[in-house]
Amino acid sequence: MPKSAIHEMTQLSEGIEDVAFLSWAKPTAGTPDHIKEAAIKAIAEDKTGGYSTPAGIIELRNEITKKLSKVNHIEASPGEILVTVGAIEGLAAAIMAVIDPGDEVIIPVPGYSTHIRQVLMASGVPVCVPTVEEKGFCLDVDRINDAVTKNTRAILFSDPNNPTGSVYSKEELESLAEIARKNNLVVITDEAYEYFTFDGYKHHSIAALPDMKERVVSSFTFTKTYAMTGWRVGYVHASKELISQIKKGHITFSICAPVVSQYAALGALKASQQCIDDFREHYKNVRDLMCSRLDRLDRVFEYQMPRGSYLMFPKIKLDEGKDSLAFAKRLLKEARVSTTPGVAFDSEFHVRMSFCVPEKMVNTAFDRMEDCFS
Repeated sequence: MPKSAIHEMTQLSEGIEDVAFLSWAKPTAGTPDHIKEAAIKAIAEDKTGGYSTPAGIIELRNEITKKLSKVNHIEASPGEILVTVGAIEGLAAAIMAVIDPGDEVIIPVPGYSTHIRQVLMASGVPVCVPTVEEKGFCLDVDRINDAVTKNTRAILFSDPNNPTGSVYSKEELESLAEIARKNNLVVITDEAYEYFTFDGYKHHSIAALPDMKERVVSSFTFTKTYAMTGWRVGYVHASKELISQIKKGHITFSICAPVVSQYAALGALKASQQCIDDFREHYKNVRDLMCSRLDRLDRVFEYQMPRGSYLMFPKIKLDEGKDSLAFAKRLLKEARVSTTPGVAFDSEFHVRMSFCVPEKMVNTAFDRMEDCFS
């Protein structure tokens, strides 16, 4: 397994002073105070020193079922919920539960590199199917259908997408659902950016579609929604039959999610959700700023405006963009700007830029890039 280009860029950045970071998919805003206070209260009441049940504390799972019903239109019971160490551990456990060695998993690309690695670690075969860039990185449903073989077991994707910021329409998801039903496939979703959509675009959970709940593993996280990346807490929803199998992997990987983080997550769900609206507004404003700055570098980049997430995936127009890692290293060395090379997402000719940062950081980064390419 090759070294992660994402973490390679992070390590290289450590040796350079005053880097403008556009590479990290983590909010720079702090965790809201009411969430931290919920954790402090749980610590003071001595609730956090031991393990929880592997599935997670029951109060949290009850609140998650309410959220799934209200936000995702998925009717669930606490027995269908597994609280995990962020979304990523839940996805790893789900893949381990769903596929056997040699099984194929279809992954639309550009896509999150860790998904591909998780399939490889489970001795599966990732089958990467390109999306349609000129149409906002939409799904190529016909190519996905053609990619299905007798060895295909699952379809795995993030929506909103990391790294492109695309948001799949309900019609696209219905087409995927039909492929899954016809071929008896499991669908595994990473819905980490579910709340962050813009310009009237809406996120839809494929598990809410007719006859799909029993064949979908839906993964969610508190880390992106509430600026809680360091708390490492998320959750998976699936049928009781699938959850019982996913739990076997979850116990092996982690026993349970950090208990203090579970109480913080409970505080997040039970309080006002205004912080999500505030984050969304900030991300939209910074996205618009980043687009305006990219417009000024149109000889270097072209881009599809993200409809969701807080990530941008501009295409490099220069010849050196054929090696996205070399291009990202050049930006880091010559402009002191950290980006993530497209090769990390199975897509050369691009770099990923995050707009979950202060406007000042974006302006600093693009001022430096303008000087670099002048």
